[in-house]
Amino acid sequence: MTELEARLRAVVRGDVGFDVTSRALTTMDASNYRRVPVGVVAPRDADDVAAVLAVCREREVPVVARGAGTSIAGQATGTGVVLDFTRHMNRLVSLDAEGRTAVVQPGLVLDRLQEAAAPHGLRFGPDPSTHSRCTLGGMIGNNSCGSHSVAWGTTADSVRELDVVTARGERLRLGQDWAGAPDGLRALAEAELARLRTGFPELPRRISGYALDALLPERGADVARSFCGSEGTLGVLTEAVVRLVEAPRARALAVLGYADESAAAEAAAGLLPFGPLTVEGMAADLVPSPQALPRGGAWLFVETGGESAGEARARAEAIVRAADVLDALVVTDPAGQRALWRVREDASGTATRMPDGTEAWPGWEDCAVPPARLGAYLRDFRALMAAHGLRGTPYGHFGDGCIHVRIDFDLLTRPGVARFRRFSEELAELVVAHGGSLSGEHGDGQARAELLPRMYGAEMVGLFERAKGVWDPDDLLNPGMLVRPAPLDAGLRFSVLPREPVDVAFGYPTDGGDFSAAVRRCVGVAKCRTTSVSGSGVMCPSFRATGAEEHSTRGRARLLHEMLAGEVVTDGWRSVEVRDALDLCLSCKGCRSDCPVGVDMATYKAEFLHQHYAGRRRPAAHHSMGRLPVWLRAVSRTRTARLVNALSSVRPFARAAKRLGGIAPERDIPRVARRTFSRWWERRRAGGGVGDAAGGGEPARRGSGGAGQGRLVVLWPDTFTEHLSPAVGQAAVRVLEAAGLRVALPPTVRLAKPPVGDGRTVALDPLTLLRGRGRVCCGLTYVSTGQLDRARAVMRRTLDLMEPVLETDAPVVVLEPSCAAALRTDVPELLHDDPRAARLAARVLTFAETLERHAPGWTPPRVDRPVAGQTHCHQHAVLGDAADRRLREAALLTGELSGGCCGLAGNFGFEKGHWEVSTACAEDRLLPSVRDAQDGTVVLADGFSCRTQLEQLAGVRGRHLAEVLAEALDEDPVRDGADEDPVRGADGNPTRDGA
Repeated sequence: MTELEARLRAVVRGDVGFDVTSRALTTMDASNYRRVPVGVVAPRDADDVAAVLAVCREREVPVVARGAGTSIAGQATGTGVVLDFTRHMNRLVSLDAEGRTAVVQPGLVLDRLQEAAAPHGLRFGPDPSTHSRCTLGGMIGNNSCGSHSVAWGTTADSVRELDVVTARGERLRLGQDWAGAPDGLRALAEAELARLRTGFPELPRRISGYALDALLPERGADVARSFCGSEGTLGVLTEAVVRLVEAPRARALAVLGYADESAAAEAAAGLLPFGPLTVEGMAADLVPSPQALPRGGAWLFVETGGESAGEARARAEAIVRAADVLDALVVTDPAGQRALWRVREDASGTATRMPDGTEAWPGWEDCAVPPARLGAYLRDFRALMAAHGLRGTPYGHFGDGCIHVRIDFDLLTRPGVARFRRFSEELAELVVAHGGSLSGEHGDGQARAELLPRMYGAEMVGLFERAKGVWDPDDLLNPGMLVRPAPLDAGLRFSVLPREPVDVAFGYPTDGGDFSAAVRRCVGVAKCRTTSVSGSGVMCPSFRATGAEEHSTRGRARLLHEMLAGEVVTDGWRSVEVRDALDLCLSCKGCRSDCPVGVDMATYKAEFLHQHYAGRRRPAAHHSMGRLPVWLRAVSRTRTARLVNALSSVRPFARAAKRLGGIAPERDIPRVARRTFSRWWERRRAGGGVGDAAGGGEPARRGSGGAGQGRLVVLWPDTFTEHLSPAVGQAAVRVLEAAGLRVALPPTVRLAKPPVGDGRTVALDPLTLLRGRGRVCCGLTYVSTGQLDRARAVMRRTLDLMEPVLETDAPVVVLEPSCAAALRTDVPELLHDDPRAARLAARVLTFAETLERHAPGWTPPRVDRPVAGQTHCHQHAVLGDAADRRLREAALLTGELSGGCCGLAGNFGFEKGHWEVSTACAEDRLLPSVRDAQDGTVVLADGFSCRTQLEQLAGVRGRHLAEVLAEALDEDPVRDGADEDPVRGADGNPTRDGA
């Protein structure tokens, strides 16, 4: 322990972290820059802040205040002590609805304030796209704005009073009429009144530099307002009194389509006289799927408010009539508006990839010009990018003249960095020529502070330096920002990464096979740090359970970045810090879809575990659960399921087994089916029932009117369906055949490419008898535990078995969503050198997709009941659930399934040490949705893990959609296939209700 750390621990009641993980997590924000701190402190109150400042002042150690770390100019990083306000100083102290004010701590997330104000018909005006994780302290530090600034202004417009601790320990209450001004500030301002009146451009989004003009007497000598946007360089905020505004009772969203972004930009200023709440713009390059938008190549999102939906809509329609548009859409449905706004809010992440996959970076993210000049500025801006051979897609707050853009700078090579500097210098001149501000929202930080003399001139920048000296004469607070800045091309976060591709197992196809490029995907926008998810969203369940940065997708990506850099995390793939952070990753794959830049932490975790344990002893759980298919097949071959179930129900035996297997003692061991799905299938065939195995056995279809002549589908007997819940497989067969499809199972011997399912040719590979029989397997359990060599061997054997299927056009129906996701993604990404893997992935369909595509004329039975439960996280992230929604609707299964993750997540929830997080994840969305369900509700859970979690935590049996439909078929007066076996439970016993 260093002397500094020891002293801080002695005087601070909050958390003090000088360890590798704490430092690695705060080396970066959402910018291009990286600075390594000596330590991190999470203060509990203003006294802690003062204590930290005193200790650091004595030792001349810089201090940097940090909120959510979503700043894009580098101002939330530092080489000294970083103050993290999100852990403890994150409360809403009070809310005065009558006075329309709130008292907040700096670590309070904006959405929490909005939730508290909403019942009173109030809200905080500014709302950046990061509203679900940005903090009030960070917003005040950057003078943030958001999409509603045309109506409610910047954060500075919403600040009344600020409690601040200066670097020398003085506690000030900042306000108007020089309230709280440090000694010397008033004299400095009053000596420069002429400069303050003439030296600042008049535009709504001028954020650059210090807001010293707020100290003018005609502007109320507002010290609190002048403090906004100071980026933590003048004092440390500990509490704020902020103004709230009245929220419209109803809103409408007019989406206006234009030919291109310049046309949209030219039109934006003309809409302001109509008093809109927003005038946001974006182009088609940033929209993954524009079907929901009106015709055009660029759009303005113009929101209107009113006392009623009719009034809001009328205002929106008036704007549409006045606008010269190609096409327009007016949306009053709140859900529809939210879906459209998500497209706009995700642009900050989506913009980090060009349409061809090329990386793009911040740095010139939010310049602002007078709104009337925006069209002309954009044309000049495009021309400048073209002159430098650069690309970017502008979007942002067109009504305020503020443009966001990420540009495909090459920040990895010396010539690329040199071009970045030249472009930055020329763009600064262009912005100034249009009467604009280098920063219109996110602050100057390191990205633009060096260029402030081009905007303000040397004398005004000199005044900024003198103001900094009044507040912080020791230059203790966030040095290198705003005044005496670090060079804009120094300390780039990419410079520490390996220049050659790292040897890895996965193919990383969207990152050119480069693991470093995959890790670079995380740009720090921190959507994974949200404390709640809406709709079917998933990311990031472990962060919501723990609230710890290292258990967010961003935190893990930062640790992997530092692992590759080798400066803070020094032991590479052997790092225990990275291992521990990844340990609570559920591999839910939620980030693969919910992260705007597509970070895939489940894959990174599997890669890390593979490398970390190479040649080393693995945890017991990797053997017990990672090799689950092996153990279950052994039980099946020896026909000992009854014995295994009996022993697992005896407490001493179960306790010993769980201890040996690394299984959480709180968990019950699932029961193994006495008869596997495949045995049921074979018995059914032997008895003359419907069924086939791909490569043999012509089905003798009975009872459903000629399905034997229908489209052949190959039903995948995944490990869970095969050994733990064969009732799901049986139900799926019933429904697929009722829909007129012909069902077969994959081959169990390697065939010499016969026609699949013809019942006549079973030509064997000459070595078949030596190889023996086998079963297809997606390798999921091996992937999730990082046993990638074994996973590849299993996958190759599977491809060998599936070759005759791949010679046909038969779809592969997979009932377990996690296995379907593995076949769609993990198999082709691990076997990127085997073309059969991509062919198999392209064949994989879910149960609902199969019915929709290959039995389009079939009408499912009417269930006519409400549903509850959860969309499987892998289905949400990889497969999509649109077909499932349509199938449920057709069966009159009403209601929505929740998002999130069940928390069991395959092996995760069974592993020792994961019980608390696993149950917390279940309590996030799944269990409340089931508890709140009305009587008669069908609890749907297509995943075995989800069903197990429901049974073990809530005593509720969830059912696969196939089971629900099969049960409804049974209840039909004219039963289809009445002579067949009844659907059986996991233990092999008949069940009629599936519950």
